[in-house]
Amino acid sequence: MDAKTGFFYLFSVVLLYSAFRVITARNPVHAVLHLILAFSQAAGVWLLLKAEFLAIVLILVYLGAVMVLFMFVVMMLDIRVDALRQGFWKNFPVAAGMGALIALEMAAVLMGGFGSVDEPKAMVAAVDAAGNAVPYFNARELGRLMYTQYLYPVEIAAVILLLAMVAAIALTLRRRKDSKFVDPATQVRVRAEDRVRLVQLAPTQQATPESVIVSEEKKA
Repeated sequence: MDAKTGFFYLFSVVLLYSAFRVITARNPVHAVLHLILAFSQAAGVWLLLKAEFLAIVLILVYLGAVMVLFMFVVMMLDIRVDALRQGFWKNFPVAAGMGALIALEMAAVLMGGFGSVDEPKAMVAAVDAAGNAVPYFNARELGRLMYTQYLYPVEIAAVILLLAMVAAIALTLRRRKDSKFVDPATQVRVRAEDRVRLVQLAPTQQATPESVIVSEEKKA
């Protein structure tokens, strides 16, 4: 077994373990951390498939931005795990049946679709109109396909991600009983007469030495 095959099995085992822990972890924060580990191992598998651009995008976008956003959302939502687990065993047979069906469908597609796929080979440099050799770059070819042939799907995905971000922010803006809230409109409409009240007090006289002696005698 060569080094490439060894790395593939290593990444695959860690990926399967982290994916299993995502759905079995009791703490939502631990589930998000295992999801980050799963994405990093998937990026390693893509590197072995010579898709280095997709691997870098997965690490920068998902691990650097989306997973951090998920982490903050999970921590700010203050999810009660006990309330979510009340109907777990009641819905477990339906969930297990759906999971088994999806697993069988994926196995059928993967075994039938990737059986005749050869190992990716190095692309030959293209030639422009002047006869000069143009080097091949995965990033350039992928960008060309995304913004020409697949422009509308990319725009739809961008809109869906934007809606997901707005929904995540809206969930964190719920009113809690233990948080203090100040209405900005009330602060803007405030007037000095409502906040400050001037009171006139009678002037006080300075104490004389005779009055101080009398007060001390009364205390004695």
